[in-house]
Amino acid sequence: MMIKEVLSGIYRIEVPLPRNPLRALNSYLVKGREKSLLVDTGFNWPVCREALSASIEKLGVPWERLDYFITHMHGDHCGLVSALAARDSVVYCSRTDADLIRNVMTPGHMSELVRYLGRHGFPKETPWGKSDDFVKEYISGSELRFRYVEEGEVLEVGDYRFTCVMTPGHTPGHVCLYEPSRRFLLSGDHVLDDITSNITVWMDVEDSLGLYLESLDKISGMEIDLVLPGHRSLINDCRRRIEELKHHHQKRMEEIEAILRRGAMTSYQVAGEMKWDIDCDSWDQFPIYQKWFATGEAMAHLEHLVHLKKVTRMDSELILYQKSM
Repeated sequence: MMIKEVLSGIYRIEVPLPRNPLRALNSYLVKGREKSLLVDTGFNWPVCREALSASIEKLGVPWERLDYFITHMHGDHCGLVSALAARDSVVYCSRTDADLIRNVMTPGHMSELVRYLGRHGFPKETPWGKSDDFVKEYISGSELRFRYVEEGEVLEVGDYRFTCVMTPGHTPGHVCLYEPSRRFLLSGDHVLDDITSNITVWMDVEDSLGLYLESLDKISGMEIDLVLPGHRSLINDCRRRIEELKHHHQKRMEEIEAILRRGAMTSYQVAGEMKWDIDCDSWDQFPIYQKWFATGEAMAHLEHLVHLKKVTRMDSELILYQKSM
């Protein structure tokens, strides 16, 4: 059990994510006088629930006096909230990502996603098998009750006044919490230090990478002395890290442009030519779930290059991209 008080009355709980490259989720408990707030929860896995439950109990917070804030819809951040929330608990989330959580729980969602990636050259298989049953392993409960938050809304917990900051990109409805008087940010997966956030495409979103880069600039303009991220190390120089992230995505786009000089390709083919920090000798040896995330990331960069008019998209049975003349 890893618990650390990172600021007065704010505790980082490391929730283990075994067999996952992320290693652990940073869940944050903000102690209040009447109600306390838990930011993100971990997957709907027994190991996550056991670790989180033991930590909350050790910190002496009654479950019936605990509210929840979900930074975004990914299962490692929201998976346990339905199982943990008491009857009177408030579960904060953006409307956009709340709707996405419900959509993921809908039968047939995975089949629709497979067809979508299939048009981009991805094989007709998924990392989770051929059914939608995998969802139950990641998110608990279909009747999730949310209290929607909006840009600029203020949540008071204990001695803190958090401002909700919409930061679309990693997911369409990602939200950070900013404490202006104490100059710190609970960043979810928007700004991470030791790793980069996966930026992928969303079926109803145009240019998710462009949105992410705009959200980075938005955060860079704020006075922030400390970032409490959803994974890995705390960040003491937010602007430096944001510049590093922007540089990373610029280099990615340059890499893809060089690849497309060889000819038109699907997103899956482009991903297979890109360099990835994965311990495999070739693309063929990549685990299927890593190919899934890599292809999604390639798609996001390709769509941003289309937006910049540096790449042309050709729609047919298979979607191809080529370098613009």
